[in-house]
Parts: sequence; C-alpha cells; structure tokens
Amino acid sequence: MNKYIILITIFAVVAVIFSVPLLVNEVANAKTLKKIQFTKTVTSMQDPGQGHEGHQLAIILSPNMVTLYDGSLTYTASEPVQIVVLHEIDKDDAKGQPTWTVDGNTVFGWTLVDPGTSAGSFEFTGAALALHTKNTNKFTATVSVDGWMRGQTLELMEKKIETSIMEPSLKLSRANVPAEIPLHKAFFEEKPVYYIITDTNDKAHTRAISEKQKWKVEMAPPLSKTPKEVLEDVYIFQNGIKGNGIFGFQEEVFSSTPAQTENYSAIRALTNVTWKNENKAETLDSVQKILDAQDAGKVLLETTDVIINMPQIVWPDGQMSIKKDSTLTDETPYGEGQVLDIDTEKMTVTFVAHRGWGPDGRTIYYIVTDATPSGPAGMMGVTDAPTLAKTIASPAAVDLFQFANGLKGSGPLGFQPGIAVATPGDDTYSPLWRISVITWKDPTKATVLETIADINAKKSTGDITVELARPMNSDHIANCPFIDPFQ
Repeated sequence: MNKYIILITIFAVVAVIFSVPLLVNEVANAKTLKKIQFTKTVTSMQDPGQGHEGHQLAIILSPNMVTLYDGSLTYTASEPVQIVVLHEIDKDDAKGQPTWTVDGNTVFGWTLVDPGTSAGSFEFTGAALALHTKNTNKFTATVSVDGWMRGQTLELMEKKIETSIMEPSLKLSRANVPAEIPLHKAFFEEKPVYYIITDTNDKAHTRAISEKQKWKVEMAPPLSKTPKEVLEDVYIFQNGIKGNGIFGFQEEVFSSTPAQTENYSAIRALTNVTWKNENKAETLDSVQKILDAQDAGKVLLETTDVIINMPQIVWPDGQMSIKKDSTLTDETPYGEGQVLDIDTEKMTVTFVAHRGWGPDGRTIYYIVTDATPSGPAGMMGVTDAPTLAKTIASPAAVDLFQFANGLKGSGPLGFQPGIAVATPGDDTYSPLWRISVITWKDPTKATVLETIADINAKKSTGDITVELARPMNSDHIANCPFIDPFQ
C-alpha cells in the first residue's frame, strides 16, 4: 500500500472522506484539475501526528500523493480552533521548519494559523487541510470549501480509496515505546529476586514508594477487593539492618515466585516486620527465617490491608522472556515477549509500553507482566499466573475491550488498539483487566472506536457484539499496569 494511502487510512480518515463528499460541479478540460465544493459537519479525533497525542484534529481535505488543494474555507466550530495546512516535502528537506508526521518517514510541512476564534474564513493552498486544537476535548465544526484539486485525477483518487476500503487500517504513531522501570531486589528462600512496583491501594505507600524509586506508583483502589485466595505475601522490614528495601532497611522477602506456578501472584498482601531490638537485627532472607524469628520473640509481624502489585522479573532459575528484536516500531508484533532489557547492575528493566485509549478517548500506555490462561500468556511472552482467574467476578478486576476484527492496527489481536473503562486517577482504576472482545458484524463497515460511549453506541445499534474473552475455554485476566513511559 502506498505510504500516502496509509495516511488516508490512519484514524479512519477513509470514513472522513466519505463523510465529506467531493461534489464535482464543474470539470476543467485537464483531467488533473477538478472542482471541489461541499458543506459538511465534521467531528474531531485524536491527532495521529507524532507529538500531537494530546491534541484534536478534524481533517477536511486528506493528504494524497502529488495533490495540491487551492481554494477558500469558511467554518464555524464548537470552540476556537486553529487552521492547519500541510505541504508535501521530502524528508531530507525538513531542516528546522515545523513538520507533521505519523510514521517519521512521510513528512509534511506544517502551517498553523491561530485566529483565536470559533468561526471565520481562510484562503488556502496545500496538500491537506484540517482544523486543530491543543486539548483532548472533541469538537465539531461545519465547514464549506470552494476550490480546486490539482495533480491527481478523480478516477485515480477513487481507485485508491477503493483499495483502502478493502484493507482498512488504523496506525497510531508511537504505538509501541520503551518504558524503563526501576528494579528492586528481594529474597525467596535465601535467593535473590528482582521485581517492580507499579500499583497499590494505599495512598501513603503510593507516595512513599514513588519517592523512593523516583518512578510513579499508581493508586488502584479496587485492589482492596482482591480475593484472599489470589493474594501472596510480601514481608517488608520497618527497621533493622540498613539496606535497599522499600523503607531503607533490608530487602523484602516473597512467599512465592513464578516457579510455583499454581500459587504465584504479583498481587501481594503486605506484612510489616519490626525488630524488637534493632541492635540484634540480622538478614532474614526467607519466610521460614522470619517465622522462626517471630517464634523466638525477635520480631513482630503485623498484617496490613495494603495490597501492592509487585510483578517479578527475575527469580531463582527463571526470568521474563526478553523480546528477540528490541527495535520498536509502530508495527512491532504484540507477542513474543514484553521485555526489551533487564539490567540488574543499573537496576532497571525496559518493557514495551503499548498505546491505547482510556474511557474518554485519552491516550494511555500500559505494560503486560502476567496473565491467565497459559495460552495468551505464552503468546504475549509473559508470566503464567493461574490465580488471576479467581478475580474474574471480583471488583478487583475491571474491563478492557480488545478488537477481534475490523480496522487492522496495533492491538494484541492485530486490530485497532483497545479501550479501558478506567485510567490512573480514577477510583475504579486497577491493573487487573478482565478482557472482553469486540467483534464487528460487518468488518468492512468498521470505524474507529475511541471511547466507552463509542462502544455502547455501536453495541446498541447491533453493529458490534461484546463478549468476555474465553481463550482455552478459560477466564482471561491480564495484569496490565497503566504507566507513563515518558516520565
């Protein structure tokens, strides 16, 4: 597919083209000169350009190969908008001038006119025309265009559009990016374990751990509702020998690792360990040694209501799979591993962060650390954690919608990215995701869905079905912490 056709299909621009029909009122003798006149109401979408992920864009005239639009635009919008005109240039000619690109290879010169109003008129010449805002709120606009299209016959354009329809796609910029996350060291049965901390249900621990590791831990209130049979223990020292533990003392101690597949869980119930006499403190590197110290009256153990998401990266005789090809692109396959690098000297692990949408269409990124059942866990190259299945009907797990057909894209099943019902900062945010699958009744009519409202609307009209994913005829839960890969 021609790279310019790819740009047409990005973010369902094909749908935009159909929603803004080119009314050919007058045809010049030269077949490369066509009259365009139309009036149409358009709705913005998330700008697919690199560096514009938090912006909105409403495309009026889409970019096409060696096409030049020339004419006048009159518009009225629901809020003050900017006018964007793109110009076809060679990548090597972009030397300091403002540019716009989706994939880093096809580059357009970028003219941004900001009249500061929600209505007006504008004379334009360029390879594409759009309206733009620098916020995440969708806007609508009614536009009238009177002009000419030069450089491409209408028949050729229609042929390209037909080709695009046969193979619809949605290609996001920065669909997969590296996310470097701090590692922590702990013990299991006297041997080292390396793990990360991504979420907790407790505000005080969220703040303390975020400050300690200089990387943000997210609040996940639903973790408080995690079924007891899912929780494994972690012992955290409150005093004693100085060290690299969460609170500045010796390293934590785990009750299991992924080697104990049937029992392993990244979701940990915190038990505080306090030495009665700090002067007699010693390193305790197994659960049994901690229990023995309690029996001897040396330490006090305090069970708490604090739940922490602590996925293990390296454990005795095992570790998470490392992706063979660490070069990330927007087309990087979803599976075959989620880790790019593990560095126990620098104490960092680099994950693939996948781009998707929050409930209101905002961009989110998430990593995948473990899942159940074993089939999808193996496909994604993450730890198999069967106990997660016990959260399927629990408030600890929340819904994440993935797509089984429709627009091809960077989602785990090869179609458009998924949509979550909550994001960090929401009271309902949890890293434990109950996966549902969206299927288009007619995949050729698929359009971009960006919000939960979009899903509900298409579900109510019968255009899509939504069902709980049941791979291997089993409940499907994935531990997918939402993160900021750019912090």
